[in-house]
Amino acid sequence: MFGLLTVKKDAFGGMMSERVRIWTKQHKDILDVLEKEGRYTVKKEYIEQKMEDHTNLYLGAYDWFFHTASQFVTPPPDVEYPIWVSLSKEESIQNSEGNVVLELEINKNQLIIVDLLKWGNIVNYMFIPKDLADQKEHTKLLEKYGIDDCTACMTPFYPSIKQKIEKSRERLFDDTTVLGEMKVGTIWEIRKEWILRIKT
Repeated sequence: MFGLLTVKKDAFGGMMSERVRIWTKQHKDILDVLEKEGRYTVKKEYIEQKMEDHTNLYLGAYDWFFHTASQFVTPPPDVEYPIWVSLSKEESIQNSEGNVVLELEINKNQLIIVDLLKWGNIVNYMFIPKDLADQKEHTKLLEKYGIDDCTACMTPFYPSIKQKIEKSRERLFDDTTVLGEMKVGTIWEIRKEWILRIKT
């Protein structure tokens, strides 16, 4: 799942952090940033440009992710948002005009891996069930009020259901709860020296 894994030794023969290869698709302007600054981080304006009218909805999910994921991998002081990466070459996003695909090698402990479907539930303001029975119970609750998850979260009329949905986000980092087999990763920055290959 992690692509090619390598373990390197330091000058004294001790084991260093395990290395992993990852892939990320970014706008081609990232190359200029990496050349000038030696590193790249996601800025709020990048998300605003990409998401346009849906920015506020996504920023809420991203702010939650930053706060929670920071407890697992500490971000650099100037970082606010994650960079999404693929965990294998086969699963990497195909390149498209105006973008580049970077193949990187990083320390494994810099990588946060999540269930893609669970993240999809978060950005769509949907409940993450712990199992099938939990999902059925939640569906019955919504049917009782004649609403869906989005309505519960976007209106002020169902605070307890909204709280339940928001609390379920914590399952993003719980490996005992699985919605799908597809995994994706995040890192907090890209450094020029991590780049192995650039596909334009």
